[in-house]
Amino acid sequence: MNYDLAMMALEGLTRAPMTVRVEGSDVVIEGRGASFRELARLCLLLGGEHMTTDDGFELQPGRHVTKESLQLRLKRT
Repeated sequence: MNYDLAMMALEGLTRAPMTVRVEGSDVVIEGRGASFRELARLCLLLGGEHMTTDDGFELQPGRHVTKESLQLRLKRT
């Protein structure tokens, strides 16, 4: 995994955190355009051929997502 790219994306999310919440049976993720670009970068890293099933990212409430958000975990299976 390219840890430098991952750290840059996570640092980007600290500047533009997302909101993650459950509404009924839906999971709603809201954020500015910059937030979704950083999330997309993390997803692209997870999709790389060099990743293992142990690789993943946890977006922490109050840091990468808003304080009220549920914890969001991205994991390759």
